[in-house]
Amino acid sequence: MTATDEWTARWVPTQADFDAFADLSGDDNPIHVDAEFSARTRFGRTVSHGMLLYSRLWAVLRQRYPGRRHQMQALMFPNPAYAEEELELAFSQGDADDAGLLAITISRVADGAPVLVGQCRLEAGQ
Repeated sequence: MTATDEWTARWVPTQADFDAFADLSGDDNPIHVDAEFSARTRFGRTVSHGMLLYSRLWAVLRQRYPGRRHQMQALMFPNPAYAEEELELAFSQGDADDAGLLAITISRVADGAPVLVGQCRLEAGQ
């Protein structure tokens, strides 16, 4: 990986994704799965689980770097991600001296608002 290694991917999460992640993780907070409840919150609709976002990001990394193990992540979720709204996943090398460290961002395509910001480290590759 070089200092200029940057790439993006797109994804549209669905309510079915939120529901499946709630079933899998046990996190069935109504803000993620109950449209009536969520309509009465400041968000006005269901929002994604933060770790569903990171799980999708990790899946993209696994495709690009098969066999490389995950060593750590540091994440913040500054804005909500909603069902049926396209997201852009962006990746770049975070530090020229640490080829395994990646800066990661997921943003809403419609308004550019970041919904996940952070970094992760992959073990050294072959």
